[in-house]
Amino acid sequence: MVSAEMNLFERMVEATVGGDMDLCVALARQALDEGVDPYEAIEEGYTRGMFIVGDKFAKLEYYLPDLMLSADAMKAAVDVLTPHLMRGQERGTQGTIVLGMIQGDLHDLGKNIVKTMLQAAGFAVYDLGRDVPVRRFVEKAEETRADIIAASAILTTTMAYMPDIAALLSELGLRDKYQIMLGGAPVMEEWD
Repeated sequence: MVSAEMNLFERMVEATVGGDMDLCVALARQALDEGVDPYEAIEEGYTRGMFIVGDKFAKLEYYLPDLMLSADAMKAAVDVLTPHLMRGQERGTQGTIVLGMIQGDLHDLGKNIVKTMLQAAGFAVYDLGRDVPVRRFVEKAEETRADIIAASAILTTTMAYMPDIAALLSELGLRDKYQIMLGGAPVMEEWD
């Protein structure tokens, strides 16, 4: 990476942390004009910025309005970059994923970013949206012949529903048929 790209990425991070939607969009357009890989711009710029915002929120340095301002700024930039993610890639799929926010959870910015990244990597993604009952994940996976069921949670109270996906798959005799991906702010590697 040349230093100009690093400088651009750092500016994306700062604009995201500052919740500056106009600057985030302008920097996304600049990245496209300069031939920067859109996937890399999202990862190295906007996603890094949101990690900082999430850390500030966890430390009570930022509050919900700050978080939402930054999230909206990032979303606007990602919307500019998304149509360019698949350009130049061969058609074909790496697999099929059913994706959604677990029941009771309505915060889907992270899920939407993951969806964009998975699509850019060549996966077919069926997005079930927010507040998705556990049974709906399994039904859609069966309907689409998915390879992976991916659920996200932002709230620790909704995270408790995630193990129910594996339990329901086991109950239906389908557990070995699917990989399960779990993610979101409260989910850690050590969590069962």
